[in-house]
Amino acid sequence: MRVQIENEWEGWDGDTIVVLTDGSAWRQEEYHYEYNYSYRPSAILDGDRLLVDGMSRAIRVRRID
Repeated sequence: MRVQIENEWEGWDGDTIVVLTDGSAWRQEEYHYEYNYSYRPSAILDGDRLLVDGMSRAIRVRRID
């Protein structure tokens, strides 16, 4: 599913929390460090993996409250 990240994106830091424009929040569940700044990038959420535009690969995430 195509989604959009709310506000600024600075990449994965090992414990990143991602808030989407629909209000849902997702926590990074696997270690990966990759920096890439962008503002409100699009992404693809496929089950438990999030591929943010401009990043090298999809990262496993878990929805949080």
